[in-house]
Amino acid sequence: MNIKLFLSTFIGSALCLGACGGGSSSTVTPPPSSSGGSGGNTGGGSSGGDPLPVPDTPPIGEDYHPAGKNWVLSWFDEFDGSNLDRTKWEVEESCWGGGNNERQCYTDREENVEVVNGVLRLKAYPEVFTGPEFPQGWPDGRGDQITQQYTSGKVRTRELADWKYGRFSARMKLPKGQGTWPAFWMLPADNVYGGWAASGEIDIMEAVNLGASCNDCEGDVGENRSSGALHFGGEWPDNRFETDKWTLSGGAEAVDQYHVFGVEWGEGRFNWFVDGVKLYTLNAEDWYSSSVEKTQNPNAPFDQAFYLMFNLAVGGNLSEGNNAGGFQVGSFPDEVLVDWVRVYQCEFDGSTGRACMDGETP
Repeated sequence: MNIKLFLSTFIGSALCLGACGGGSSSTVTPPPSSSGGSGGNTGGGSSGGDPLPVPDTPPIGEDYHPAGKNWVLSWFDEFDGSNLDRTKWEVEESCWGGGNNERQCYTDREENVEVVNGVLRLKAYPEVFTGPEFPQGWPDGRGDQITQQYTSGKVRTRELADWKYGRFSARMKLPKGQGTWPAFWMLPADNVYGGWAASGEIDIMEAVNLGASCNDCEGDVGENRSSGALHFGGEWPDNRFETDKWTLSGGAEAVDQYHVFGVEWGEGRFNWFVDGVKLYTLNAEDWYSSSVEKTQNPNAPFDQAFYLMFNLAVGGNLSEGNNAGGFQVGSFPDEVLVDWVRVYQCEFDGSTGRACMDGETP
């Protein structure tokens, strides 16, 4: 996701890289109001219950973990309980749109963040909601109260768990429709090299507008690709990125299935995987940080600890600027489901992580 936690207020308001527009209401029944979180449901909510059906327990599926590479499990969440584990996750509350003109307020309510039947549900609804402009921990405070036309969910391990190098994977079922933007990604625990994106960003998985019209996609099923990326360089607007996208496996049914998304990160290298297939590699010569000479530190900014996040954005520059363009209110409500997330460390090469990576000799 572009332009996240470390931008200043004026940067966030200045960015409009896609087909941007105002919030749009919908006739879809919003979820019931809740007293949780710091925001308030100014629309009054509904007593009609959750318009999204409770998901079934995920079918058993392959985890695609590589055998014999000496990756050792160091952190995980299987989402087996009935509540989000707050020792592992912080729930973001903010309405600023992520600097990408996204249309949601992220809330700390069960209506938007729920653990049920073995999955983490991040649910996005058409719902008038007022909450704090910026997330907790924002350098200059929480900002003003902002009203958006949608709510959604975002969780992160910030200040609870972070890692320098490892293998990070999650099994997920993604939403569909023009304007949907789920992500599984990482930001630096400390801005060692400066604000976004001088200290880097790791996008393990992003997928926009699944099922929407797509002239460049394989088959005749619409948008069926996910992507991975690195963001780096200087602070915005002097930032750069490298990205690629690939077709989800499973043919015409791919966008309705669970997939395992992962990245291996070692000193000077990243490998991206979907369902066990390595699809993309970036090496240290592909990135840089303006804050340090490449000859002095060729791996910066990706030589520091990063934390994990999942979220479901509503609209925003990336989704509204692709496929059919714009925003379709009929895409919501929708949700992203996370069956599990696992972090592995390299058993015999904890200092660089390279010995366990694909293509390397343990």
